Amino acid sequence: MNEIECRIEVELRRELKKFSRWLSRLGFTPGTSGNLSVRLDADRLLLTPTGLSKGLIKAADMVIADMDGRLLAGTRRVTSEISMHIAVYRQRPDVNAVVHSHPPVATAYACSGRGLNEVLCQEAVMTVGTVPLASYATTGTAEVAASMLPFVSGHDAILLENHGLVSYGQTLLDAFMKMETVEHIAQVALIAHQLGSARPLGRDRIQQIQSAKAKYIHNIQEELLCSPWKDVGTLAPDRNVSEETLVSEMA
Repeated sequence: MNEIECRIEVELRRELKKFSRWLSRLGFTPGTSGNLSVRLDADRLLLTPTGLSKGLIKAADMVIADMDGRLLAGTRRVTSEISMHIAVYRQRPDVNAVVHSHPPVATAYACSGRGLNEVLCQEAVMTVGTVPLASYATTGTAEVAASMLPFVSGHDAILLENHGLVSYGQTLLDAFMKMETVEHIAQVALIAHQLGSARPLGRDRIQQIQSAKAKYIHNIQEELLCSPWKDVGTLAPDRNVSEETLVSEMA
């Protein structure tokens, strides 16, 4: 492992720990449930192991697995739910991070056999869009990944029937925010229907919001191109980091 690769792994371990703990504080990963992963490279994933509270997890607890789910490095076991992560990475080369958790309201929709297919608020159009429901599959089996496959390419979050939610994105922050946003959208949908006057957005309004979203993304990209930092690597090492320092850095 060279210096840059070592530094990247250290930073990704810290990010996995941070977002695991945030999910726990939100109440999305009760007990030892949920799992998170990131790409290390084309052939390896760094992910949370099985059997640990996400609120207590440490950077040193993370494990490295290959794209067949085999453990390559780490003192703990690979999660039995790794197949859902691999299914996303194989179908979506643009995805670098996957989050699986059990946000209560979104999971209640999944346990009621309902996807979040109505577009009730503008935030949904600007972020995750509609969230489909994958058919029931027993946790920890290859059936979960198979149930997701019809939806992975066209969506950034999927509800799992009687199970929970999977979201994914270019970074862990991106995948985490999509998880958080789906739970918000589920809460809004639940209350709107309880009030008895839910008003889904029509096609014309959705198209207007999509145009605004495209313009927003274009402006952001132009700002990045004009930034004096555009050529600076965000994970460039600021000091020498050897492989031996991983243990001390991963607390």
